[in-house]
Amino acid sequence: MRHRVFGKQLCVKEDHRRAMLRNLAAGLFEHGQIETTLPKAKAVQPFVEQLITMAKRSGLAARRTIQSRINDRAVFAWVADPNTKEEKKNAHQLWDLPATESIKFNRYGELKEAPRLVQHLMTKVAPLYADRAGGYTRIIKLDKRRVGDQTDLCILQLVGKEDGPQVSGRRSNRRRTADKRTAYAADLRKKAAEPAKAE
Repeated sequence: MRHRVFGKQLCVKEDHRRAMLRNLAAGLFEHGQIETTLPKAKAVQPFVEQLITMAKRSGLAARRTIQSRINDRAVFAWVADPNTKEEKKNAHQLWDLPATESIKFNRYGELKEAPRLVQHLMTKVAPLYADRAGGYTRIIKLDKRRVGDQTDLCILQLVGKEDGPQVSGRRSNRRRTADKRTAYAADLRKKAAEPAKAE
């Protein structure tokens, strides 16, 4: 019996599941969207929304609660890293990136100083949803599957900073059909107006 067992187990042990949810949430806050499997996205979505709601309170108690629930790691360190490819540096335009002077490496290329994830969550992410009472994330199913086990893939993204309705970059069939209907209706109106002008 499943008495008082809450949430999806994802076929992993409790410690593994907790670490996986923390890492998925950290990746979402850092990049704005992540590509993962559908069950993982559904499992991490309430966890992420609770963290954003706590961050909106913006007090010392909220900061300490968030630090206990998520790994406070350095973010955006790859922006200033000389080993990072240029297309990755230019592709990340979701957040206002910190000045590269605030990210420092030692002489061996190891990260010495960088902004922290909890600070980023409380100063950049939470103010975006100050007037929103919930529903900070959305799940978009993709039309592709993972190569190894053919499981469904999806994108989990924060609401409000996405580029457009289609993540894949191509126009949807629904939009194409609506455009055809609009063009057809415009042609009918134009043809109906021509005989009226001739009279």
